[in-house]
Amino acid sequence: MFKLLFSHNTPLYKGFTTSTTIYTITNVALVGGGSYPQPGEISMSHNGVLFLDELPEFKREVLEVMRQPLEDREVTISRAKFTVTYPSSFMLVASMNPSPSGYFNDPDAPVTSSPAEMQRYLSKVSGPLLDRIDIHIEVTPVPFDKLSDDRKGESSVDIRKRVTKARQIQTKRFEDSDKVHYNAQMNVKQIRKHCVLDENSKQLLKTAMERLNLSARAYDRILKVSRTIADLEGIAEVNGSHISEAIQYRSLDREGWLG
Repeated sequence: MFKLLFSHNTPLYKGFTTSTTIYTITNVALVGGGSYPQPGEISMSHNGVLFLDELPEFKREVLEVMRQPLEDREVTISRAKFTVTYPSSFMLVASMNPSPSGYFNDPDAPVTSSPAEMQRYLSKVSGPLLDRIDIHIEVTPVPFDKLSDDRKGESSVDIRKRVTKARQIQTKRFEDSDKVHYNAQMNVKQIRKHCVLDENSKQLLKTAMERLNLSARAYDRILKVSRTIADLEGIAEVNGSHISEAIQYRSLDREGWLG
């Protein structure tokens, strides 16, 4: 099993960094603080990506301190004589095994985990934190035939062009706003304005909310993701297919995902 053994910040281009963080990190190192408050990893990753590998291996209290910065996009550290606010508008990317053994739901697995072990392992990642993560994707084992397949997928150059075009659409959409520049930053009022649904789409989302017992925060995040999916396709209005795809990206919200 691969483990990250280092923590570093690497500039991708001017104003954008990627930070990879080990799971032995402390609250102060992640969020910032100290007698003379210094920025933590989430501020070092401002306008960039913070990657947390093996998410359940982090201490739960360390993960929980990210909840508010993920919402506010800044972190405030208070001391007796002064208060310091650091920016923390970062993209959180995290990975995790589905079980301690890594063989969840695999009938041919050499090692299995008991329900109690599964619960201890996954309980470190709280529901409120998952609620603040827009996209959850389950990656199944890749069979040998696909690993050895010579067919090439879509090139990174083509994907970049599509993403760049979608970002241009969003830049134009929010050109009159000083604080909002892309879909993820939309507030409730902007979501209602730019994510107008027809009756079929509303019913689809209502059914998903009821069956999956989704929160109001998840509702807004589904709409933001569906808006971005529509932008990637170059479609002006959000429709049922965009809502369906966005719902599929909430896999950890599904009832019974523990098996």
